[in-house]
Amino acid sequence: MRSMEEIVADYVVDESKLKPYTLPSPLDKPDGTRVSSAFEWVNFQRRKILQLFKTEVYGEVVPRPDSVSFELLSRREDALGNTAIRKEIRLHFAMNNGKKHSVDMLLYIPRNAAKPVPVFLGLNFQGNHVTTDEQDARKTGFSVPGKLVHPDARGKQTYRWCFKEVIARGYASATVCYHDLYPDFVESAGNSIYHLFFEPSEMASLPDRYTPIGAWAFGLCRMLDYMETDPEVDASRAIVHGHSRLGKTALWTGAIDTRFKITISNNSGCGGAALHKRKFGENVEALISHDCADWFVTAFHKYSGREEDMPFDQHELIALMAPRPVCVASATEDINADPKGEFLSCVHASEVYRLFGAKGLPATEMPPPDTPLTGEISYHIRTGGHDQTWDDWQHYLDLADLYLR
Repeated sequence: MRSMEEIVADYVVDESKLKPYTLPSPLDKPDGTRVSSAFEWVNFQRRKILQLFKTEVYGEVVPRPDSVSFELLSRREDALGNTAIRKEIRLHFAMNNGKKHSVDMLLYIPRNAAKPVPVFLGLNFQGNHVTTDEQDARKTGFSVPGKLVHPDARGKQTYRWCFKEVIARGYASATVCYHDLYPDFVESAGNSIYHLFFEPSEMASLPDRYTPIGAWAFGLCRMLDYMETDPEVDASRAIVHGHSRLGKTALWTGAIDTRFKITISNNSGCGGAALHKRKFGENVEALISHDCADWFVTAFHKYSGREEDMPFDQHELIALMAPRPVCVASATEDINADPKGEFLSCVHASEVYRLFGAKGLPATEMPPPDTPLTGEISYHIRTGGHDQTWDDWQHYLDLADLYLR
């Protein structure tokens, strides 16, 4: 296997050097005919494409555990400068055989808004305490039980979450650390939610059918389960969002759980919103050469250097959200994530939205930086690098106002 340095050195980041490629249409059926109605898409074609992504990319989806319960750990009525109610909730998962797992969720709710309010749900990278500047927020994010991944990073990523601004717009916002669902390290399956469903002897073969992305998506679905029990939150107006690998996760979550009304992918790149067949920037070889190659099922590895053989591409993942709104965000300096490939996924997913009488993405030419395109499929490319900022959040909040108010 080549080193990451060798792989990155071979990235194609010049549009003039791209080779021609052909995308499959999500409307094409195996018998040579095409899907012609929303009914046929919902009842037949969508199911087939979803299964293809399970088998070839993200893995199967484990069910709800035998028991799911919620424990209120704390409640503050004067959070975020007396603008929000802050709750910390422990999500308990248990099986009838005695196996247990739990994760802690941080939830902010506008204090003075009419309840129930719509809610943004997302996973964080370094712990709940890193997303907020409130010093008494519980530390979360464990690589193994008892060992925090980032114990000293309190408040360092508040800019990615913009809780105060989201609250001011009348939305609740909740987060869980992704390490608490599946620690993002090699051979961590035994400390993940998968230990509920599988024996230690089965962990080595887990990547053939299950993935960390699937475990992280499981967590987002269980967060939404909680929202359905909280009278201060409107679970029927829930938005799933994520950045980078968690942007990939957000897309997969929106595909498998149609309760989410809007799906947001922020800088998700290869394996997320970007088209594989362009082979621009990060590619399959790079993804499976990471320390966490098991983000994707083993079957995905066969496409290393052979993206042209894929019977699918990521525009079909976006199409699985139809007719629900979906937003894809890129950044001008995030070249390896292939911003144009992310945009083109939105363009090519739009034909499925048109089955529902929707337009999808309202343009076929890539917009200038910092000029959002808003439709059932929305897109913007922000000036800057691989990150999630207030500039991104402004577009997300405008979309939520448009589709959920």
